[in-house]
Amino acid sequence: MDEARDELARLRPVLDEFISLRADAAELAAALQGGETQLGGLPEWKAAQARLDELMETIQATGAELKGWAPLLVDFPAELDGVPVLLCWLEGDPELTWYHRTDLGFPGRRRIPA
Repeated sequence: MDEARDELARLRPVLDEFISLRADAAELAAALQGGETQLGGLPEWKAAQARLDELMETIQATGAELKGWAPLLVDFPAELDGVPVLLCWLEGDPELTWYHRTDLGFPGRRRIPA
């Protein structure tokens, strides 16, 4: 579990950039449909999409699993009492404090025992 927590700490700047850029991309997309923004237009939207793809690849290259992007949900493979589990980090969580069995997914989410 410590390895997953260390990996989350290393990924935090990437995750923070992803969250910020996701908001910019949403604003740009709305502007392309007739809304307003100071962020730019189609070229900036395409650049944001390309950067989001790069960030997703960076996250997945660590061995973490990107399960959702709005809100951002990342699972880290681990073992708990000899059972394979996924430690799950949900956007807004300060650290890894939740897990679920690999066969249950998010609905089977539980707090990591102290």
